[in-house]
Amino acid sequence: MKTYWNTNGSLSQLNEWQPNCWIQMTCPTEDDQRMLEEQFNIPDYFMSDISDTDERARYEYDDGWMLIILRIPYVKEIRSRTPYTTVPLGIIHKRDVTITVCYYETNMMIDFVSFQQKRGEGFTDYVDMIFRLFLSSAVWYLKRLKQINSLIDKAKRNLDREVNNESLIGLSRLQDSLTYFQTSIRGNETLLSKLKFKLQIDELDADLIEDVNIEMTQARETTAIYSDILESTMDTYSSIINNNMNTVMRTLTSVTIIMMFPTLIASLFGMNLINGMESKPWGFIMALFLSVGVSAAAWLFFRHKRLV
Repeated sequence: MKTYWNTNGSLSQLNEWQPNCWIQMTCPTEDDQRMLEEQFNIPDYFMSDISDTDERARYEYDDGWMLIILRIPYVKEIRSRTPYTTVPLGIIHKRDVTITVCYYETNMMIDFVSFQQKRGEGFTDYVDMIFRLFLSSAVWYLKRLKQINSLIDKAKRNLDREVNNESLIGLSRLQDSLTYFQTSIRGNETLLSKLKFKLQIDELDADLIEDVNIEMTQARETTAIYSDILESTMDTYSSIINNNMNTVMRTLTSVTIIMMFPTLIASLFGMNLINGMESKPWGFIMALFLSVGVSAAAWLFFRHKRLV
């Protein structure tokens, strides 16, 4: 799906392309890709690089075209091993042509358009638009991190009541998501530091870059904090599981030892040897009481040692 936006004065939708407008491509089809390549002569590998979900944050120049790939947060609607991940957002520019391409429909881009329309100011130039996209991505990383923190707290409350596999697996998946966030944010920070010297920046852009740096630093530090908390939580519950397993094994071992004594006594008196109690009417009762007494003494001993 492609949308043309007029960025002068306020963000308004256009019916067709005009010079210096913004072309927003969301989940582009093959026809959309062909249109970009034929109408604007965009290098064909630009689109393939943007479509690669593992493409790192970077910039590139080719035949006057500038490609910037920014990693933005994305929430998978379907059940997945990593519900929170990052996807590439491509920014393509040359003179009076500015195009953004994302192969996923993200809340960030929807909110970005809505926020700019509320501002009613549009963009001063393509550089202003690029850094506002950086700022929006940092803000949305923080929003997603708050959601992840809520899921962590929910899983911890469930584990406090009962240690179950579902909650532990959920924490493990959130750990994967935080790893993706941390890597992508660092890549975006590195890209931002390079673009400072590659783009024509004025005083307003410098102030905007400072705001972006603050938000990205906060997002990176928050991700690191949540990752450390989650790792510590996983280690804690792993130790709890091991301790519970040791307790169960210790109890079972103690019970096995206690049950061994009646078996031993019954085996001794059951031998085909003369022991003097074959003809005694109280022989069986004596063996029974002896078994109970030895077992009780063993149980008291283990109880004293806190082994049962």
